[in-house]
Amino acid sequence: MKNISILGSTGSIGVSTLEIVAAHPDRFRIAAMTAGKNLELFVRQIKQFAPRIAAVADLEDVPRLKDLCSGLDVTLLGGVEGLIAAATADEAEMVVAAIVGAAGLIPAAAAIRAGKDIALANKETLVTAGHLFMELVAEFGVKLFPVDSEHSAIFQSIEGHRNEDIAKIILTASGGPFLNTPTADLPKVTVRDALNHPNWNMGKKISIDSATMMNKGLEVIEARWLFDTPVDKIGVNIHPQSIIHSMVEYVDGCVIAQLGTPDMKAPIAYALAYPERIATGVKKLDLTTLSGLTFFNPDREKFPCLELAYRAMTMGESMPAVMNAANEIAVAHFLEGRIGFTQIAETIERTMNAHSAHNLRSIEEVLKADLWGRESAREICREMVH
Repeated sequence: MKNISILGSTGSIGVSTLEIVAAHPDRFRIAAMTAGKNLELFVRQIKQFAPRIAAVADLEDVPRLKDLCSGLDVTLLGGVEGLIAAATADEAEMVVAAIVGAAGLIPAAAAIRAGKDIALANKETLVTAGHLFMELVAEFGVKLFPVDSEHSAIFQSIEGHRNEDIAKIILTASGGPFLNTPTADLPKVTVRDALNHPNWNMGKKISIDSATMMNKGLEVIEARWLFDTPVDKIGVNIHPQSIIHSMVEYVDGCVIAQLGTPDMKAPIAYALAYPERIATGVKKLDLTTLSGLTFFNPDREKFPCLELAYRAMTMGESMPAVMNAANEIAVAHFLEGRIGFTQIAETIERTMNAHSAHNLRSIEEVLKADLWGRESAREICREMVH
């Protein structure tokens, strides 16, 4: 029986994780869980999975949560301290880090310091603090399992092979909802258009990142740290069918890929049960029903966020943290209808241009760079008229 803490249980990753846990009650138990604003779903999850600790991100939501959980045997907490308590719960052996955005960094780092293995679904953690996070993993001797479908695919494709034999890591991208939309039409797309992903069912922020291709840029940076691979050896291919989730090319010319239907339960289950494979209920892949698998290079002029991510990683130091912060603010403003779709990239680029990259020596310094990026991006967004 593996005891698990889920950071972000009401998001798409959290919900899928709980589906795996519910399907294998003999293997997994929920020790702690956290949520954002969806209290109604959170309470249903608490009643079903009976964690010892449940925490909400906002302290102001604790009184309402206590009312909704009246009579339940659970410790209810809130704020950063509550998230840390859930991440470091004594009985938890693994923490599923699925809080969206830079907010997931502090509890994930606390989990590592408490000796917990990490199933990482929060790519921003490695984007903002990659070298510091991986140093923590090494220092405390914990295991880090990627949950993103692309990084899980790479993880599976490098098993049994030497890192020095890798010639290139190739991340695949669906291209999102605007793959075939003329560039001239992008300033006019709506929030509803951008949320309409062709293959994956994801949360709002990640869906917008997919539409701008920033999601793939963040994944490039994440792959650099996860697999200790220089960014110039990490490429991106558009693969609209989302069947091959990523590939690894070796020095002998061989390419190893991981295939499957697009469903996050498969990579989640692999992280939870590693090195075993367990039933997930994911639809089986029938290659005979596919008309073909296609691949081509992304249009970096049409999707400048991908180029901005490569630029941030190449510059290094504090720039990826600032880029990520600017993206979170710009995406939030777009979802609120305050800026246009193409102004997301404009906001990020202007924020990066205003920043002088500097060395980050601690999590606290990462958070300061993140705050600077957010404040700068907010000011830029205020100047824009949509």
